Amino acid sequence: MVGSSREFKDPWAEQRLFLSRVIAAAVIVLLLSGVLVTRLVQLQIWNYERFSELSQGNRYRIDPVPPTRGIIYDRNGVVIAENRPNWELVAIGEQIDNLDRTLRSLEGLGLVDPSEHDALRNLVRSHRGFERVKLSNLSEEQAATFAVRRHMFSGVDIQEALTRYYPFGEMSAFAVGYVGSISETDLQRIDRSNYAGTSHIGKTGVERAYEDRLHGTVGYRQLIVNAQGRPRGEVADTGDDDFQSKAPVPGENLVLSIDMKLQIAAQEALGDVRGAVVAIDPRSGDVLALVSTPAFDPNRFAAGLSRRDLNALSTDPDKPLFNRALAGTYPPGSTVKPFIALTALQHESVAPDHEVYCPGEWRLPGQTHRYREGRGGVHGRVNLHTAIVRSCDVYFYQLAVAMGIEYLSSGLTAFGFGSQTGLDIAGEQSGIVPSPAWKKKNFQRREDQVWFPGETVITGIGQGYMLVTPIQLASAGATLAARGARFKPRLLIGSESGVTGEMTYLEPVALPTIDDHAPEDWDFVSEAMVGVTSEQGGTARAQMVGAEYKVAGKTGTAQVIGIAQDQKYREEDIDIRQRDHGLFVAFAPADAPRIALGIVVENGGGGSRAAAPVARKVFDAYFASENYVAREP
Repeated sequence: MVGSSREFKDPWAEQRLFLSRVIAAAVIVLLLSGVLVTRLVQLQIWNYERFSELSQGNRYRIDPVPPTRGIIYDRNGVVIAENRPNWELVAIGEQIDNLDRTLRSLEGLGLVDPSEHDALRNLVRSHRGFERVKLSNLSEEQAATFAVRRHMFSGVDIQEALTRYYPFGEMSAFAVGYVGSISETDLQRIDRSNYAGTSHIGKTGVERAYEDRLHGTVGYRQLIVNAQGRPRGEVADTGDDDFQSKAPVPGENLVLSIDMKLQIAAQEALGDVRGAVVAIDPRSGDVLALVSTPAFDPNRFAAGLSRRDLNALSTDPDKPLFNRALAGTYPPGSTVKPFIALTALQHESVAPDHEVYCPGEWRLPGQTHRYREGRGGVHGRVNLHTAIVRSCDVYFYQLAVAMGIEYLSSGLTAFGFGSQTGLDIAGEQSGIVPSPAWKKKNFQRREDQVWFPGETVITGIGQGYMLVTPIQLASAGATLAARGARFKPRLLIGSESGVTGEMTYLEPVALPTIDDHAPEDWDFVSEAMVGVTSEQGGTARAQMVGAEYKVAGKTGTAQVIGIAQDQKYREEDIDIRQRDHGLFVAFAPADAPRIALGIVVENGGGGSRAAAPVARKVFDAYFASENYVAREP
């Protein structure tokens, strides 16, 4: 028998081991309980106020409430920019299983632009999953199209919103401007906190110039949210200032100097041509009409213009986005002759009755280059009055030389040529009044800085380096009409508080008066300009026949390309975009002016043929709306 060993149990040792473990566990439990109790006391008693405040912060969320944008009116109270309710297509990212497939389905229904696919996908993914992201604006028909298929699009919905609307569309595009989506560039110039919840901002025109007044002040509301930040309802008004919502302050309503009836008449008068019309009240500087054609519909930008459509507008050879009224620069042609004549009379460079013979061309002494009469005309013997009425270039060639470029340029500069008029919207160009000093400043090579006598000659008829904008032409005409009284052109004339409804009107801004001309000189030039529209041989007489008001005006024709000395200008042989521009500066009634015009018709072929008829239509519309009483015969 093999022996075996047996282990005997020691119950006392096991009991001591068990008791020691129980005691150790009890100590640990007591220590942990003490730590827990201490922590609870710390949280619930010592730090109660701090953590109570933090917990409320997690429970409540402040959501911005964007203000209502101010309405824009014309001078007669006609609404030209307002806010209209519309439908927006929105997406909630976390509820969409396949975002690309969903977007393609919406594109197939015509609810989303396919060219915006990538941009919209990135936009949705850049937001928190539960946030609503705008995909597009919808018409009522599109909203109905989606509504009947809503069950097919998990995570996509429609909601009501306000969008900017321009009742007159392209008729008001360049004066009022438009709003568009806020860009990174915009964010650098605005107070971001005041644009929380706002997606659009003024981009051009009055919408941009007075953005701070139109936008208003953002408000906020406090929402109850869950741990993930999803809203569960709005906080009720408890009377506690710490938990009250703040209503947004609506933007100011603005009143513009624009007369929409006149604005429409001016645009219709231009028709399909490329050109511009600016109408100014000489008594105040109020811009009554500011038109550039072709134009664009600002509603397309407010609704959200696709890249494809924007590219089409940007590459259009007729440049519908280009504001010709402010930024278009053109040789003024003969429209500057009244201003040159007034300066010549001031400096006694010519006597009113001084005559010259016009054979159709002229040469500088000792030179062979011929400076020809426009359209090859021959005027015979003319004095200063007749030279303005019949627009004799030969007379003004000689007058420019007699004056000298210094008097010539300073006289034109005094009327605002060569500098911005100060209109209260952006985009204005300065134009050019050439002079020896200007040439030295703007040309680098020494040989190019030399001022030649021939450059003085052609400056005398508004050619060469000289360039003006339509608004400069209108502003200078207004100054001439007001006998030297000058006002800064303006669009904003008043505002209405969005809260109280209180109206505030602005006083015109006077500029330094041109007071160094004799009264008889003003009379002489004004009478000559009346002769342009009324006397036999006047270049705009045919266009003003039968008018029940007296017009003072001056036509102008600006060359786009040069014609060789041995060639004649044959319009039918020249590409349409290289034909002469037609210009016209005018004011009426001549004896008590209330409106001054600056008109340019690109490639129109001549001021009398292209621009003066536009002026007649604009004047007719203005005086018809004024119930103007015909002058005595």
